Amino acid sequence: MADKSDVRYKAGEAAGHAQVKKDEVMDGARDAAQQAGGYAQHAGEQMKNMAQGAADAVKNAVGMGGNTTTTKH
Repeated sequence: MADKSDVRYKAGEAAGHAQVKKDEVMDGARDAAQQAGGYAQHAGEQMKNMAQGAADAVKNAVGMGGNTTTTKH
């Protein structure tokens, strides 16, 4: 039968392994969240640019675009 010090040692060892595993999982989750945030920001910028392009196309189609040039004949 194991003595108390051996049981305490094994319990401490198990707790240490659990702490390391928890830290690994937390680091992985943090990295995933940061990466997802980067993807979301990029997607948001693309949506904004597409909306601006669509708005500019409508303005140009109805003659309200600011980048049209007229030439006198």
